[in-house]
Amino acid sequence: MAGGIGSRFWPMSRTSHPKQFMDILGTGQTLLQQTYNRFLRLCPKENIYIVTNDDYVELVQEQLTGIDLKNVLSEPSRKNTAPCVAYACYKIAQLNPDAVTVVAPSDHLILKEDTFVKAIKSCFKKAAAEDCLVTLGIRPSRPDTGYGYIQYVDSDIEETDDRMKKVKTFTEKPDLEIAKFFLQSGDFLWNSGIFVWSVKSVIKAFEMHSPEMDAIFKEGNSAYNTPEEADFINKAYTNCKSVSIDYAIMEKAKNVYVRASVIGWSDLGTWGSLYEHIPPDSDKNAIVGKNVMVYDTKNCVVNVPKDKLVVMQGLDGYIVVESDGILLICKKEDEQEIRTFVNDVKVSKGEKFV
Repeated sequence: MAGGIGSRFWPMSRTSHPKQFMDILGTGQTLLQQTYNRFLRLCPKENIYIVTNDDYVELVQEQLTGIDLKNVLSEPSRKNTAPCVAYACYKIAQLNPDAVTVVAPSDHLILKEDTFVKAIKSCFKKAAAEDCLVTLGIRPSRPDTGYGYIQYVDSDIEETDDRMKKVKTFTEKPDLEIAKFFLQSGDFLWNSGIFVWSVKSVIKAFEMHSPEMDAIFKEGNSAYNTPEEADFINKAYTNCKSVSIDYAIMEKAKNVYVRASVIGWSDLGTWGSLYEHIPPDSDKNAIVGKNVMVYDTKNCVVNVPKDKLVVMQGLDGYIVVESDGILLICKKEDEQEIRTFVNDVKVSKGEKFV
């Protein structure tokens, strides 16, 4: 899934060039390229599909050299993750009704790739053998309020993988006190947004829990993988609601399992999450930029162009980011407000700044 804007990474992530197409960590590869290469360890390139917005098709082709255009699925509008998943899975089902698929965001960081591959293979095995929906759960390391949480219980069947659990509840981003309780209880995992299922199981789940969306995308069964596909998708996206796959299916289904994992994962959703992956200075400042001078400053995230001279004094726990003539200064603890800032900028200053 590579169609999002990444607004919480504003002003570096912009509508014209979102964070999945950027080398945020300075590795020499964009997040999309890292994700693509990670999945080449699990399946051949002809089995990897990139679902993105119409505006980003050329960017995808530029960054993934040699990818076949038929593997780039173009969405005419942003309708959250449920239509994105439905489009890909209903299309794949017409090519191979027995396919098992993994759905993953294109902009996540996974440091322990060998462990990740092992975890996904375990999920593949379960999804191929049973009518179930599997999600990858991450062992939480802190009471983070920016992530969704999954509560689990022991599996209701005998599992060959003892890390495979039955999902009891999903909880969207909790407040700090609830997040602390989740961490202490020991039976909650972060929701990674990475899913594994057979196309038969996920289509059955759409039929049961989201019949309107099922009807919309099932209508395209004769159009998928033909020249009529693009016209059908334009019509389908006009008719379907904007809804997440979590809300449309996962929170309602009873056959959901979670595989607990420690894979060095971050969704890199905010500047604060990036802070953990940049080596800090002696005052715990994470600084990207060759000409940054700090005095009496600590616990800050600073990301500025290498030719920009920045002098900072007296700040503690701030985000300071400059990109394309836009400067953001925001308390780290208030970084979830950045989406609000972006909406306010759009209203009062126009689209060119977002």
